[in-house]
Amino acid sequence: MPKYNADGEIIDISLVTVSVQNWDKTISTIPAYALISVGFKNWRGMSESGGRRIKQSVTIDMTSIKFCDDALLSRLLKIQLLGGYLDAKTKEVKAYNRENNIDDSSLINGRRLTNFGTFRAYLSEYLHHHPKVNVSMTLIIRYLQPTANGIPLELHVFSSDKEWLPYEQVQADIMDHILAVLPYFELRVFQNPCGADITQASKNLAESLLNASNAPR
Repeated sequence: MPKYNADGEIIDISLVTVSVQNWDKTISTIPAYALISVGFKNWRGMSESGGRRIKQSVTIDMTSIKFCDDALLSRLLKIQLLGGYLDAKTKEVKAYNRENNIDDSSLINGRRLTNFGTFRAYLSEYLHHHPKVNVSMTLIIRYLQPTANGIPLELHVFSSDKEWLPYEQVQADIMDHILAVLPYFELRVFQNPCGADITQASKNLAESLLNASNAPR
């Protein structure tokens, strides 16, 4: 109950008050009538269900999204979780292009796999094989509306660990993995330039100007 700064477990109920031990171990006292007159969120449904929801998103730099060429597909085929998907999908795409007499000398013609769509397929396989994910509950990976900062990739998945610390560890492991594997798909996360980026850009510019001034004329 945000109004009473209460978010935790009920530890005592009397005729006039309800005591709640918050997650930070402080105690909030709520008037008993507030449970009837004011809306509140009950965590019990989550604790008695089969999992606790993880809802996270990563914003992808849209300039890194592209068609998969043969070199990229060759590297991605080495990823075990993608083997079956890529084998079936490439056969499907080739069959479609052949049946429709598509000129495949240009990647833009006909159907093609993209690195973003292939990454989404990989992420689905990764989550379905994750030992701490309850695959019997909702598992959705979707694109959100593109913004000036890129296109968000959002995942909804349920951790089978519902206790706070194990749940946070599962969530962190999944996000760590997503950020680490994105370069394998030649995708980039959008991130505003920081001080180190500006310093490196200035250094590169200075070196380019120095090399240009020293070049023979």
